[in-house]
Amino acid sequence: MLVPDTSPIITAPPERPLRLAIFGSTGSIGASALDIVRQFPQHFKVVALVAGSNSAKLNEQIQEFKPRLAALATPEAASRLDTSGIACEVYSGEAAAAEIAAHPDVDTVLAAIVGSAGLRSTLRAIEAGKTVALANKESLVAAGALVAKAQAISRAQLLPVDSEHSAIFQSLHGQRRCDVAELILTASGGPFLHTPKEDLCSITPAQAVKHPRWSMGAKISIDSATLVNKALELIEAHWLFAVPQSAIRVQVHPQSIVHSLVAYTDGTQMAQLSVPDMKGAIAYALRFPHGRLPEVMRPLCLSQVGKLEFFEVDNERFPAISLARQALDAGGAMPALFNIANEEAVAAFCQGQLRFDRIVPLIESVLSRLGQQSYTNLDELLAIQQRGRDAARELL
Repeated sequence: MLVPDTSPIITAPPERPLRLAIFGSTGSIGASALDIVRQFPQHFKVVALVAGSNSAKLNEQIQEFKPRLAALATPEAASRLDTSGIACEVYSGEAAAAEIAAHPDVDTVLAAIVGSAGLRSTLRAIEAGKTVALANKESLVAAGALVAKAQAISRAQLLPVDSEHSAIFQSLHGQRRCDVAELILTASGGPFLHTPKEDLCSITPAQAVKHPRWSMGAKISIDSATLVNKALELIEAHWLFAVPQSAIRVQVHPQSIVHSLVAYTDGTQMAQLSVPDMKGAIAYALRFPHGRLPEVMRPLCLSQVGKLEFFEVDNERFPAISLARQALDAGGAMPALFNIANEEAVAAFCQGQLRFDRIVPLIESVLSRLGQQSYTNLDELLAIQQRGRDAARELL
């Protein structure tokens, strides 16, 4: 498996603050991570900030955290950064981000760039033997085989930041892998869990981004509404924990308090519970293996929650999970095509070019059109992904 073997937590503090590179610093995960840095400056030092195009927000972060390195996606965006009075080197582009990920002054990379855009930098950090706190699930979905190969060579430490995978990781601690029967991912069900199926055709982007439990960016919120996000997490769990998709189950849990469970062969289950707040999973990954940080989120009070509900997934209403299982079983580049077709479908939905209820059918059409394809390196995979994008746009 890619995450470290479960072992007793080391309680001795590190000798110096952990040197962080935060990729996707202007997004919701990056902003939460910086809140943790702000709360615990004795434990963390930001040495690099990487974002997409939000130069205004990155400027604010540079002024506060004074990193040595910063980058945006394009030279135009990078030219708007103001580092006067700060010893900060500014870069732009995918290649620059990959080099920052492997920089010798970086201990840990928080990989939180949304979508396939974060693939190259995440893979480069793993190749360089960095500890990677992984919030960019698409890296494992699209290139799980490449990541596994690179991690086996470099022995890089890969720690999950998604709340569901963090919950599984925490629930595995101190347990023998041979005692694990299955992994259970929980899903809130999104904002349309009880919406009549015939009404899904009229859902608007403004409605789809209103997640009932989590505050997230538009792309991941829409993915949660279609349950594509859970489909991607299923593929990610396969690679993170080295289990077949048949040993990974998904259950709908509307309260989003139980973030996932591990079922053991003796009939017991272990779960991780907390209020819906990504700071807990982020802090656990960034601090691992030196124990937990105090007061990073509001304590859970179950008597206030009142009830915890669990339901089976309605695969007719939400076909994304079944489609992801098929893609994973097919192997090769099929999961990558699943991911890239979804990116195009969500973009088209946001632009009013595709109905909400046609997002997953478009993904299925792309997989059917391109069929099984294999790859041996990142460039080949990226070429296949481009064919997937082209096919999705043609079908649109």
